[in-house]
Amino acid sequence: MTARRAGLALLVAAGLAWIGGVQPASAQGKDVVVFAAASLQNALDEIARHWQRETGKKAVISYAASNTLIKQIEQGARADIFFSADFDWMDYGQQKDLIRPDTRFNLLGNRLVLIGPRGSSVSFVNIQPGFDLAALLKGGRLAMGNVDAVPAGKYGKAALEKLGVWDSVKDKIAQAESVRAALLFVSRGEAPLGIVYQTDAAADPSVKIIGTFPENTHPPIIYPVALTKESTNADAQALLSNLRSPAARAAFERQGFTVLAPGGQRS
Repeated sequence: MTARRAGLALLVAAGLAWIGGVQPASAQGKDVVVFAAASLQNALDEIARHWQRETGKKAVISYAASNTLIKQIEQGARADIFFSADFDWMDYGQQKDLIRPDTRFNLLGNRLVLIGPRGSSVSFVNIQPGFDLAALLKGGRLAMGNVDAVPAGKYGKAALEKLGVWDSVKDKIAQAESVRAALLFVSRGEAPLGIVYQTDAAADPSVKIIGTFPENTHPPIIYPVALTKESTNADAQALLSNLRSPAARAAFERQGFTVLAPGGQRS
């Protein structure tokens, strides 16, 4: 195994350990338990702190890829709120009767970007049909969330296919368990380029954005949120409503999210 591949393997293990390090929801008593897409961490941590100061109530938040979280809920993990990074996994939860459809709404939008380490010699990439992504990798790998399951990975693959460059890099992908794990590959210098959300890049000073994918190259990046079917916590609805408060909006916008209007449109 090469040093580079060994490093990537260690980072995958670190990403899994990070996900696995979340405390079991069942141990949290009356706290509101939120299962949220990894890309939401910085904003939701801030919102949870503010909510606790204002109400005295506590939110315990588990972060991972949306597919991982909804499968955990399906397997019996206790959660009060599910906050997904795409429609597919929220739809899956609704089809499996794991969420309350009457509480579901679309809250956030995001952008997909190409990143490199802060010290990379690549400063700007014009992302357009046929751009030579393979050459930009210079023999390295492209860090992405799992392209078959993780929302950011699925969006990224769709964009690369639309641009006609997927076939040139599909054998050069370092797939991660979540978008934050993909970010870590680039942040640590184990991958020269990665595809993550704009908000993830803004959260890590060790990386820089070198290109933004046109929005017409992938499905709209929209984050829906809902109460789970099994939630019995009376405070969960209050926290869900708080996600639409002016303070929460400001926190989301500081991290680079677009807060959608009540009808689900960009505002």
